[in-house]
Parts: sequence; structure tokens; C-alpha cells
Amino acid sequence: MPAMPLRFSKMHGAGNDFVIIDRRVADVPLAAERVARMADRHRGIGFDQLITIDAPRSAGAQAAYSILNADGSDAAQCGNGARCVAAWLLRDGGVPSGDFVLDSPAGRIVASVDAHGIGIDMGVPDFSPPAVGLAREQADPYRFTLNGETIEAGAVSMGNPHAVIEVPDVAQADVVRIGPALQRDAAFSDSCNVGFAQLLGRDRIALRVYERGVGETLACGSGACAAVAVLARRGLLDEQVAVQLPGGTLHLRWAGEGMPIHMAGPAEFVFEGEFLS
Repeated sequence: MPAMPLRFSKMHGAGNDFVIIDRRVADVPLAAERVARMADRHRGIGFDQLITIDAPRSAGAQAAYSILNADGSDAAQCGNGARCVAAWLLRDGGVPSGDFVLDSPAGRIVASVDAHGIGIDMGVPDFSPPAVGLAREQADPYRFTLNGETIEAGAVSMGNPHAVIEVPDVAQADVVRIGPALQRDAAFSDSCNVGFAQLLGRDRIALRVYERGVGETLACGSGACAAVAVLARRGLLDEQVAVQLPGGTLHLRWAGEGMPIHMAGPAEFVFEGEFLS
């Protein structure tokens, strides 16, 4: 018996693309196999992550959301996805036009509309080794040995673990080799997202990100926050930074340790549809 048609919205934030499903009224079965079929870019819809809009989980929140990677695995945070959820809810008319709160898998975030598009408060970067799943003494950089090669990376959690490698030229970075190798390294208890960041000035960086459960994406919001946090903590960046990703530019603001990072950028609707299988 065929599955019931599943209504969805296709969206993207700087090329980081998503399927958004509203399940506030009725539960939607999303087994990993079904998510992977939907994520197939030839036989399905195609996306980096599937995001469900859920009923709020805390007092004062307008809604909650959950994140599934293209392989059906759970994700704890997705900055561009959160911005797309905020844009979806604004279009739906279910949230105020000013600031509003969403419950993410990693905790509460604040969303708003600003000069750069949809903005969200991504929370306070956590540099502690347990937060990124490292059983090591805190360091910057950490050193990892991958196939006899030493790789240096900063590490920070933005609700999900990130390793950030500073490179002289992101276009020449060996993302497809180093990214998955570092994700598989036993040093990380739950893998990690791997960013390759090039410093372009005190107010601008270029970035590529190899994500857990997805691979390289056109943009990664939490990865942009992680890169800015690592490089700013080293004294290399000012408070406001433009992050150039293959799919577009995100605008970040961070006042320093103990403060949340604010990220803003485009959140675009692509099409509406029904998934039939």
C-alpha cells in the first residue's frame, strides 16, 4: 500500500538546501530509509537536511524544530535550517514580525528579521573538549594524525561539534580527503563537522564545510559560526564578519567569549510539493 502523500516546502539558505515538513498537528513517519529516498537528488527531492516543524517544547517558544541529515541521522543544530524555519513560520503567519523564540534540538534560539534577511541568535560557542566530544586537554590548535599527516584544527560546539582548519586558499583545500578522515578520527566521540577557513581580512573569511551525514555543502550556518568563533578567539577577526561560502554570504556578529553569535542571511522558498513514495 503506497504511503500517503507528504506535503513539503523546499527552501535554501545560501545554497544550503532543506525540505521543511509541518508536523505540529499530526505525526509524520520519517524512518531513515524514507528520509534517504527523499534526499536522493535524482530519484527524490534532494536536500542537505530535512527539518520538521513541531509544537513548542518550552514556555514562550512559538514552535520547535527537529533536524535529519540526508542519510536519516539526527542533527543537533543547523543555522541555515533554523533561518528557513523562521522564514516559513513568518510566511505562515504563526509568529510575530519581531523577535520570536524557537526550540531547537540544541536549545532555545531567538529569530528575527534584519537588514541581511532572517537573523538568528545561535547561542554561545562552547570550546570545552567535552562539548565537542574530545577526551583531551583543551588546546588551540588540537593536532590530529591522519594517515601519517599532522592536521591542526580548532574545535568548538555550536550545539553540534565543529573542527575548523585554517587554510591559505579554500579553493585548493583537500576537503573531500581531509573532511571525512577527520570525521572518522577516534579522537571525536561522535564525529564532527569540518570547516576549512581562509582569512581574507579582519571582517571577511572564505569557508567550505564538510558536514556529518551529508558531505560538502554549499553553506553551513553553524559551521560559519564555528569558524568565526575559532578565528576571532585567536584575535584575527573583528566583531562583524562576512562569511563567503560557495552558495552565498552569511553575516555574523560576535562580541566575544561568553556572548552569543548572531547570524543573518538569505532564506529562500524554492517550491512546494508532495512526496508520493
